[in-house]
Amino acid sequence: MTMNRLNPFAIITTLPVAAISGGAAAATTTDAPAADHVSTAPLLTAAEAEAETARIIERLSTIQSPGQSLAQSPTQSPAQSPEVPPIAQQEKLPINLAFASEDQQPVAGAEQEASNIMTALQAIQSELAVQKTLIASQNALIQSQNDKIKQLELHNQLVRAAVPVATPFALSQMCGAGIQPSQLETAAVQIGTSPDDSLTLPEGPVGEAPPETQNIERKVEAVPEGQGVLTPRGQFVLDPSIEYTRSSTNRLVFRGIELIPGIQIGAIEASDADRDTIIGTFAMRYGLTNRLEIEGRVPLLYRKDRIQVVQQRDEQITREVGLEETDIGDAEFSLRYQLNRPKGQTPIWVAGLRVKTDTGKSPYDIPFDEFGVATGLATGSGFWGVQPSLSFLMPSDPVVIYGGLGYLWNIERNIDEIVGDVFIGKVDPGDAINASVGFGFALNPRFSFSLGYRHNYIFSTKTQLGDTLQESNDIQVGSLNFGMSYRLSEKQSLNLGFQFGVTEDAPDVSIVARIPFRF
Repeated sequence: MTMNRLNPFAIITTLPVAAISGGAAAATTTDAPAADHVSTAPLLTAAEAEAETARIIERLSTIQSPGQSLAQSPTQSPAQSPEVPPIAQQEKLPINLAFASEDQQPVAGAEQEASNIMTALQAIQSELAVQKTLIASQNALIQSQNDKIKQLELHNQLVRAAVPVATPFALSQMCGAGIQPSQLETAAVQIGTSPDDSLTLPEGPVGEAPPETQNIERKVEAVPEGQGVLTPRGQFVLDPSIEYTRSSTNRLVFRGIELIPGIQIGAIEASDADRDTIIGTFAMRYGLTNRLEIEGRVPLLYRKDRIQVVQQRDEQITREVGLEETDIGDAEFSLRYQLNRPKGQTPIWVAGLRVKTDTGKSPYDIPFDEFGVATGLATGSGFWGVQPSLSFLMPSDPVVIYGGLGYLWNIERNIDEIVGDVFIGKVDPGDAINASVGFGFALNPRFSFSLGYRHNYIFSTKTQLGDTLQESNDIQVGSLNFGMSYRLSEKQSLNLGFQFGVTEDAPDVSIVARIPFRF
């Protein structure tokens, strides 16, 4: 009778399942009577499966070593064959081992099979190690996310405690300057916690700011014409505008002598003049470079004057004159050059040169009656003029301060005409000095406004009348400026400007509407 020997190579069909799931696996043999020895293996945890796997590898190494039963000759007689190990010893394995058939495998084949089993077990161990590493990485990621959530909750609590009242001013301060460390410390005491040193909060504006020139342009869109930023290189701007000006004067002139207070001998003349002017201007600007632009302006004027004169001599005499005129005005050309590049909150200096032509109807080209009284209205000055200027834009968040200084040189001209009964020779119109200052403020990306003051000092005009030289008085023209701008699109905006005269010679009010188109 031949005794069935233990075949360790049947393990390869059952061991991977037992090592991974810890469940039972039944191993079959070539002999049916050996089925009585099959038993169910106990369920194992992951740690126990790993320990059992190491124990199996150690036993398989022992099987491969010389002097073991697998190395004995397969021709050994049954009487000399050792007894099968007791069932109690076999139960140390977590899986069922079957008995091999009488025909024993060669020793070389046994060693190869044992090597394959060890390779499979090592692959299982590597897979378990990878899974453990992945689980540890996921746990670390979950922990990191939980920490970030706690930091955000603390951040919200600190912000609400630092600025409990969300007023527009407080919000603007937060947006413009960030949250200061002192505010965080006070807020931490109020909510019963301490600021997290690892939680860094912004101390200044966050995010990507738009280009500096774009911010300045939005804030100065509402400033008076000629005070804004230059046109970018290659960009063309059509700037049509319409302006209404109202001017009125009331004068009382006494021509005579006053003997005693209240008793006057002579003539008293009172005049009341109302002048309405509508100017439609077609302006074009083009950026030659990013720091140099050229501009041209062609105005069309409509004037309506009403003058009422009351004279009191022996009897009262009232005379009223109404005049209207529509014609082209004085065309202008100008160049503006930016002297420096914007850097932080330093001023941006712009030099300008404006040339005024005499394309409008001159005061000496209108008709006069036999008394030398004009029967028409002028739409131009009648003189060429050159005006150099220097202006600046100084960013000072949240506003942009603007200002400028210019000098208008009116070129004298020889009229050489007889008006009425008087010969008019050389006329030197008074030059003018102008200065302006103000600021622009953008409430949001679409709407901005500006406030400013402009003053003109016009020197006296010298006129040769016959053989005499007459000189007029100097003129002071001051006005308060208020402007608004609303951006309709990226290439179009609507601008409104208002001027209110504050001196005697200044117009009462002036309103201008502009709609620049950018191409």
